[in-house]
Amino acid sequence: MLNSRRSPRTAPTPLRVAVLSSRRAPGLADLLADPGRGRHWDLVAFVASDPACADLARVRAVPAPAIVHDIRGFYTARGARVTDLGPRAEYDRRTVELLAPLHPDLVVLSGYLHILTAPALEAFPNRIVNIHDADLTVLEAGGRPRYRGLRSTRDAVFAGARETRSTVHLVTPEVDVGPLLVRSWAFPVPGVVEQARDLRSGDVLKAYAYAQREWMMCAAWGPLLARTIELFARGDVRLLDARPVVAGALGPLELPAPPPRAGLLGAVGG
Repeated sequence: MLNSRRSPRTAPTPLRVAVLSSRRAPGLADLLADPGRGRHWDLVAFVASDPACADLARVRAVPAPAIVHDIRGFYTARGARVTDLGPRAEYDRRTVELLAPLHPDLVVLSGYLHILTAPALEAFPNRIVNIHDADLTVLEAGGRPRYRGLRSTRDAVFAGARETRSTVHLVTPEVDVGPLLVRSWAFPVPGVVEQARDLRSGDVLKAYAYAQREWMMCAAWGPLLARTIELFARGDVRLLDARPVVAGALGPLELPAPPPRAGLLGAVGG
């Protein structure tokens, strides 16, 4: 579906999208309200690795297939820890089996907390995207993203970042280093955080980092997911010598901030 020779998508049928999540899928409500759903794309499956996922009921009300694939139950039955990647290939193989009858064109990870392994990556080559709560264009000296993993926003705040962003990228065997597709607008870090850092107040920094991450998830993840799906539906994503080309330019595409919501920012600022 995605390579250097791919022409723009011309198929009349909507793009078939599957979403994988764990405890919750930030941005899902915005995605389900997207005007393009049903015209340019359809949600054909929502798979939760946690039976207590808060979004299962939301998806069933659409209605769309909402599937529980309990990762903790899977690991408990094998006497292993969820962090052990040994059994993960079998778990991912079963995920593929759940999705196969639904024929998804694109798999979207939103709030999915587990590393995907070869069975999933090979079943959907260059067709799995993840939304990450850090700016993956910020690199270390060796050229790798500086903020990776589940605590990326906290790492950025502790490191003195003056703003944070979220990034959508293609999923590859190495975590959070795949080709970058779409990046959100900037979310500024206020000066009080610098004061807390100077005072070495770790508890304040952790609390603020949590709030910063929630802010991005609430404000940006829905628009990021909708824009990414729209790009795939239009055939506007391809790879050129392993580099992402998004809407005719090298990725990531910059997503502008939406207009302020009446009352919301005014209440915060006032």
